[in-house]
Amino acid sequence: MATEEKPKAAAATAAPADDNTNVIELDAPIKRGTTEITEVTLRKPVSGELRGVSLMDLAQMDVLALRKVLPRISNPSLTDVEVGNLDPADLMQCGVAVAGFLLTKKMKQNSLEA
Repeated sequence: MATEEKPKAAAATAAPADDNTNVIELDAPIKRGTTEITEVTLRKPVSGELRGVSLMDLAQMDVLALRKVLPRISNPSLTDVEVGNLDPADLMQCGVAVAGFLLTKKMKQNSLEA
């Protein structure tokens, strides 16, 4: 009797690992040489990593602001060109994660309760 293997659920990669990191599963993987990047971990930036960027631009998920900040907080570290070539859906996921990092714990809790 043949058994069919079921793919493992990737639910763990869809949810944030903790308040300071967020794993983004890419819809369109990034090709870097012979390597294919299928997921990127973003970590909460410290103030110095936000230099040269308006917090309002980040909160509004401005593409230019994201292109400056994502290479500083991503693992594996993405280049500006790679961020510029991201699928729009993947860029949106990253932008939502970065905007979420700007919220206080109380603001996050209030948004969950609403």
